Amino acid sequence: MVSIRGQGFGLAIVASLIGFSSAASAASTAEPHEANTRVLYASLGDTTRAPIGWTEFCSENPADCAGGQAEPRDIVMSQTTWKDLNRINRWVNEHVKPMTDMDHWGVVEKWSYPTDGYGDCEDYVLLKRKLLIDAGWPRQALLVTVVRDKQGEGHAVLTVKSNKGEFILDNENEDVVAWTETGYRFVKRQSQADQNVWVSLGDTRPAVATASSR
Repeated sequence: MVSIRGQGFGLAIVASLIGFSSAASAASTAEPHEANTRVLYASLGDTTRAPIGWTEFCSENPADCAGGQAEPRDIVMSQTTWKDLNRINRWVNEHVKPMTDMDHWGVVEKWSYPTDGYGDCEDYVLLKRKLLIDAGWPRQALLVTVVRDKQGEGHAVLTVKSNKGEFILDNENEDVVAWTETGYRFVKRQSQADQNVWVSLGDTRPAVATASSR
């Protein structure tokens, strides 16, 4: 169980988080617009190296990195599903404060759960992914993704694959948006078939994900 600032994040907490409507009422509730089918899904390339810090994270959290082949699964995007994604995204963004790994841990890159309430961009991603998995969402549809932001810096986001396209949960954006609306260049992400296999997404320059203030 992951805890943050003394609050437990077991299945009951996740269920109540997804079910509540008061604190998250400001989140976008309209169903996502279905874009042109040519850009609904990112183009996958060859297998590539995992981002720096992933292997160490898996060594410290083996249960969260269980390997092996799995059948790729996309979620069915409904209005309820869309609300849940926005609520999780907004809640984590509001309860975790950005801090670089150098300031936090004294190292350039470290992937970890933000148990003390502070984290780098990938730490937001890890928590959002865990909350959704604990709530019963298929991990094959929840893919940790490395991008280059509008300034060309490395950044981590969570890709959610659905029957209506791929959508991004981002600590730099309170709303969930289609991947084509982020303005990012997509570098690599987890494979749907094996979460410890990473596939390239077109931009082959190495990218280190770092935190930044919203």
